[in-house]
Amino acid sequence: MNKKFYKMHGIGNDYIYFDCFDWFPSDPAAVARKLSDRHFSVGGDGVVYICPSDGADAKMRMFNADGSEGKMCGNAIRCIGKFLYEVKGIRKDVLTVETLSGVKTLVLTVREGSVLSVRVDMGAAEFRPALIPADLAGERAVDVPLEVGGKTYRVTCVSMGNPHCVVFVPDPYAVDLGVLGPLFEHHPRFPARINTEFVRVDGRNELTMRVWERGSGETWACGTGACASAAAAVENGLCGRDEDILLHLRGGDLTVRVTKDTVFMTGPAAFAFTGEADI
Repeated sequence: MNKKFYKMHGIGNDYIYFDCFDWFPSDPAAVARKLSDRHFSVGGDGVVYICPSDGADAKMRMFNADGSEGKMCGNAIRCIGKFLYEVKGIRKDVLTVETLSGVKTLVLTVREGSVLSVRVDMGAAEFRPALIPADLAGERAVDVPLEVGGKTYRVTCVSMGNPHCVVFVPDPYAVDLGVLGPLFEHHPRFPARINTEFVRVDGRNELTMRVWERGSGETWACGTGACASAAAAVENGLCGRDEDILLHLRGGDLTVRVTKDTVFMTGPAAFAFTGEADI
């Protein structure tokens, strides 16, 4: 069975998108594993299924390249906003998308029928270890020690609907991410595995980061990771609350604002190409 797919990306965080308003694959994880292979198939960080929702404009199901299902992806949800507006014809400047982390609200910036950027209310950052989840002592996982690979790191762990571990370093590009990333991801302190961000403070409200995503490896961008990094920077007194924070990721820039109640993320979304895949 051939099905049309849309290859989209948010600053290089690329997924394969399917319109699933009238169908859904019997094994979505297997489809993700097959199509995400960059050498023998379409290639991507995973597959996103855009489905109908009883309480929102659409429902998002996203599967990583290894077939594991993710709860939320900030870059992917911006792409869904662009897809709903431009392809499905849902011509609203404010859209809602149901995820496994709850319903998210998207505010679209549109010019001449094209979505230029999307602002997403990502929800509040959660630092309580049990809710991340992280097996760490204390009421909040902010600037706590963690031994990884025989070295002790100061980490801040946060949930943005999915788990993140933020490590502030002098130079993210000097980190051997292929070695450290899996050690963090599969650390016994993180029972659901974890996404890890290595972050440098460049100046007032400006950060540079690299990310290792659980189930995908290094990706060029991670929206929830950018939000987690900004929230961690605010909690550690490195960036300002209620101020725009500019984050430089490998694939481009995102703007994040951390408030008392929620985290807002703004960035672009783009189509790369379309095609058909044998499901």
